[in-house]
Amino acid sequence: MKIIIAPDSFKDSLSAEGVAQAIAEGLAQVWPDARVVQCPMADGGEGTVESVLAACQGELRHQSVKGPLGAAVDAHWGWLADSHTALIEMAEASGLQLVAPGQRDACSTTTFGTGELIRAALDAGARRIILAIGGSATNDGGAGAMQALGVQLFDAEGHPLAPGGLALARLARISLEQLDPRLAQVRFEIAADVNNPLCGPHGASAIFGPQKGADPQQVEQLDAALGHFADHCAKVLPNDVRDEPGSGAAGGLGFAAKAFLGAQFRAGVEVVAELVGLDEAIRGADLVITGEGRFDAQTLRGKTPFGVARIAQRHQVPVIVIAGTLGEGYEQMYAHGVDAAFALPSGPMSLEHACSEAPRLLRERAADVARLWRRAAGSRTSA
Repeated sequence: MKIIIAPDSFKDSLSAEGVAQAIAEGLAQVWPDARVVQCPMADGGEGTVESVLAACQGELRHQSVKGPLGAAVDAHWGWLADSHTALIEMAEASGLQLVAPGQRDACSTTTFGTGELIRAALDAGARRIILAIGGSATNDGGAGAMQALGVQLFDAEGHPLAPGGLALARLARISLEQLDPRLAQVRFEIAADVNNPLCGPHGASAIFGPQKGADPQQVEQLDAALGHFADHCAKVLPNDVRDEPGSGAAGGLGFAAKAFLGAQFRAGVEVVAELVGLDEAIRGADLVITGEGRFDAQTLRGKTPFGVARIAQRHQVPVIVIAGTLGEGYEQMYAHGVDAAFALPSGPMSLEHACSEAPRLLRERAADVARLWRRAAGSRTSA
């Protein structure tokens, strides 16, 4: 019996590696002779670097960069020396978790630190850079990151623009004269699970601005500022990508990565699956167990269980989901390769209690799955 364990992290509780380990321990209690392969996963959000490095034995590197509000933060990024590939999780430098709720300000936060991480990867000799762009605190269209890489943004008086998305409304000229020439030698990929355009009612500002501190008036101002930025970018760059899917990801960093860096947009879970060799691992398996903190209709938008189930479906391998909670519409995933889903809590409990007890609960649910699956397998054999 070969079982693949390929979960995402459980936010505010366990990393993907921790989830996979707890599930493996639960299976071993009931099925000690099963061959268990752990493939911690992610979909481009927090934990992407850790998941890939755990599977690929890469190197975790640290860099002091400018955080979303300008103060220095210690950010980590991943390095795969054999392929000269850098894994950059923009949330490490420009993430919402770096800003206290009372200080969140979508008008002034910057992606400059993410650009500094890209520069560190260039210094290391990167030939391929994967940008995981979930969980941002920013709405600056990626302007800050591009400034860190040499793009110059000026107002009508010739002064450099201040940080933040709202300042883009004063943009009068873009200069690419100082753009780092090494960027042209690197293949960029965006790993994300968001397909919003840059502007409009489904754009970065309207959909994600409020959770980053923008009120309704600021959302309108930011949306107009991003449109103004895109207008000026169209004057100096060959393609206008503002309406392409994913340009609104990470407050518009997706737009800048496509427009200035020629980045290819890919579903984050697909990128991670490729790097950790999930397709090959699932080949010949008898069962796949995946999971995430909240399993619901939103999972269909490209989250980890959806991506894992699609790969398993190609190999006709059944998939079981173990989730923190089962939310509205989770049953829709039964039409996309998931065969059964189970929630962690064994009875009424608070979110805080469930998070603190997650390892134990994961072991228990995994043991329950193993008992059921082993009994069913035995019944099939005897029949």
